[in-house]
Amino acid sequence: MKPILVTYATMAGSTAEVAQAVAEEIERAGLEVDVVPIDTVGDLAGYAGVVVGGPMIMGWHREARRFLKAHRRALQHIPLAVFVTAISLTQPEERVMDGVPVFVDEKLPKPPAQPGRLSFRERYAQLPRYVRPILAAARPARPVSIGLFAGRLEYGRLKPWAVLFVMGIIQAPAGDRRNWAAIREWAAGLPAVLSQEVPRADMAAVAR
Repeated sequence: MKPILVTYATMAGSTAEVAQAVAEEIERAGLEVDVVPIDTVGDLAGYAGVVVGGPMIMGWHREARRFLKAHRRALQHIPLAVFVTAISLTQPEERVMDGVPVFVDEKLPKPPAQPGRLSFRERYAQLPRYVRPILAAARPARPVSIGLFAGRLEYGRLKPWAVLFVMGIIQAPAGDRRNWAAIREWAAGLPAVLSQEVPRADMAAVAR
């Protein structure tokens, strides 16, 4: 059986640790997994499924978006899942975007301070703003699931422009917010759909 590819882009290393946890859960199902940085991936023909992850700072990581665009044709024939690590998310009303189920880490979203009157930061951190550029990058391929998780923020490991953006717009304190239980819960539902052709409706079990 062909292996599953888990590949990731990262700003400061924490997304690589999330990718490893995702791979471990897939391996529990008896599948072989390759876990590699996104800039080392070439041909996807040898894989039964692909998981692509990256952090959300000023949009999803550029290398992750570039990867989806570069492999659009191949990903029409290989099941694709995507995970995102973020620091801020405004409480979403829906968990499905353009027919794709989105698993949201329950510890990540926050309700708006004034429902119906979002601040700039709250509008910026809405689910469609995060997810739709990912779907556009992959199109016409479409992920079977997207997982959105709290990440780790370490100002000392970010580039200066990222520090300015996070401090000025996101206004988030440093710290590790990764919810390993949620990450592993999402990943545990992936093997069935990444190793065979499954109707998209079956992915409802992977979404909250």
